[in-house]
Amino acid sequence: MLKQKLFLASTCLLMSSWTIAGSDHPKISKEGMMYEGAPSSIQSAKQVITPGAPSLSQREFERGKKIFFERCAGCHGVLRKGATGKPLTPDITQKRGTEYLKVFINYGSPAGMPNWGTSGELTQEEVDIMARYIQHDPPVPPEWGMEEMKATWRTYVPVEKRPTKKMNHYNLENLFVVTLRDTGQVALIDGDSKKIINIIKTGYAVHISRPSSSGRYIFTIGRDAKIDLIDLWMETPSKVAEIKVGLEARSVETSKFKGYEDKYAIAGSYWPPQYVIMDGDSLEPLKIVSTRGMTVDTQEYHPEPRVAAIVASHEKPEFIVNVKETGKILLVNYSDVENLKVTSIDAARFLHDGGWDSTQRYFLTAANKSNKIAVIDSREGKLASLIEVGKIPHPGRGANFVDKQYGPVWATSHLGDNTIAVIGTDPKNHQQYAWQVVRTLKAQGGGSLFIKTHPKSKNLWVDTPLNPVKTISQSVAVFDLNHLNQKYQVLPIAQWADLGEGPKRVVQPEYNKYGDEVWFSVWNGKTQQSALVVVDDKTRQLKAVIKDKKLITPTGKFNMYNTMHDIY
Repeated sequence: MLKQKLFLASTCLLMSSWTIAGSDHPKISKEGMMYEGAPSSIQSAKQVITPGAPSLSQREFERGKKIFFERCAGCHGVLRKGATGKPLTPDITQKRGTEYLKVFINYGSPAGMPNWGTSGELTQEEVDIMARYIQHDPPVPPEWGMEEMKATWRTYVPVEKRPTKKMNHYNLENLFVVTLRDTGQVALIDGDSKKIINIIKTGYAVHISRPSSSGRYIFTIGRDAKIDLIDLWMETPSKVAEIKVGLEARSVETSKFKGYEDKYAIAGSYWPPQYVIMDGDSLEPLKIVSTRGMTVDTQEYHPEPRVAAIVASHEKPEFIVNVKETGKILLVNYSDVENLKVTSIDAARFLHDGGWDSTQRYFLTAANKSNKIAVIDSREGKLASLIEVGKIPHPGRGANFVDKQYGPVWATSHLGDNTIAVIGTDPKNHQQYAWQVVRTLKAQGGGSLFIKTHPKSKNLWVDTPLNPVKTISQSVAVFDLNHLNQKYQVLPIAQWADLGEGPKRVVQPEYNKYGDEVWFSVWNGKTQQSALVVVDDKTRQLKAVIKDKKLITPTGKFNMYNTMHDIY
């Protein structure tokens, strides 16, 4: 009872004055926090002893460092300056004290801090270690430059020894690349037969898989910043090169502008905060550029501006790079890598993910902490608009469709509320609606990560894997694009998978090439059975369940054709 009273009192006080996770941090479970703050390999930072902080043994420091990087850095930042979560620097944490922090870490809060102790994720000893650990200055991880990158660069099959034509009979355009999050693998699945072609060892918790412009290669990047290059022309598609571009990362992309197809690849790091341009066939690192600099609002120096989404422009030989903490969007012209030209556009913090409008001229991207969508005109090279939307937009790449009333639109769902913002995207023929929220739809709840449709579909699919209510996290909402004023339908995807026990979170709708199937990951615990569920887009009925003991914790899926051509 005393603990409960202390917890309630501390929670109220924190909500009124200072909150570790932030008042607009989404309310997510420990599985959700694991998705947001995946383990990192940043383990070589040295112990820091800070005046006024409680003592830590070397063993306790190493344990605290590992837990923080695995569970906390994704939201609070490696240097604890804050992002989705609030800052955790000693000037703040020491004022609260060890016992106070232990209660908060143990029980969590309604504002979104997971209950690490009472959930069983951390032992009471670990809760105590973390309460003391965060009162010390954060250890600064090592930098990662050209020497370190080249030391990890491996070529398994040299370019000159690779096939000169496709050596298999797979329909590569309908291939799905599926992240097996907790095993550090991706599964290549034939979208026609629903059979596994190969399972390939990659970096940990692959965040993105991107096909090269030609469709020959797949680039995967793990949250441990390891990139793997997979050659799909081989008899059995396999890895031909790899490199580690940092200590923690999220994004990789390949050049798409005419004349530069497959020539370059780019990857952005969370740590160190930088991006690297590589040779597109071999992953040889060519140019590293730091993203450290001033924020767009307070004009203060930020030591850890992480690289979030990267997309390849169709208008110019440019990569568009989101710099999360500073709120800047960079247009990186790769026509002359030795004399790189970079245009910096002020948007808003904290930049995350986004995608193209249907014309592939305008890039719409979420500044999730600011509750805004930034619109970049890639032809003119400037900011077209900043649009207020719901709480913590998280579009994935968003969804493009033609609204009967408002013309071409793009939509995003949200982590922090149950709304879907539908934004007009046609300044030429529907100028009165361009860059405005023309509709606000209400879906099942907050905790959405992805929204999806297809040019051949009349459906709009919205997942909610981070919602705390099981019936919501285990199902999806689907809207009729011809009748958006009508209520959505809920489909029990996890129930259809028939997996037994486990969290069974349903994540990321992904269409096949033809736009007549939607694939969902049913993301279960590492020791529990997971599955992929395939739904007939026209009838909204179950079409297939793909189960295999090797499909462990599937999350993101990327259809080759749709990803190659930016169809969403």
